[in-house]
Amino acid sequence: MSRRRSVMSETFKAELAKDLGFYETVQREGWGGIRAKDAGNMVKRAIQIAEQQAARKP
Repeated sequence: MSRRRSVMSETFKAELAKDLGFYETVQREGWGGIRAKDAGNMVKRAIQIAEQQAARKP
């Protein structure tokens, strides 16, 4: 089984999980323990942040 390389850093993922309220689950069970809905919300939030940063750059 091949492992995918993560696009987001572990630090950024942890920050998003804390902001979205499921970091305790990550600490207890690892990233595989989060719900698909939480993973989707993490991706949505990461996209929002990237869009905001891109809009600020000239």
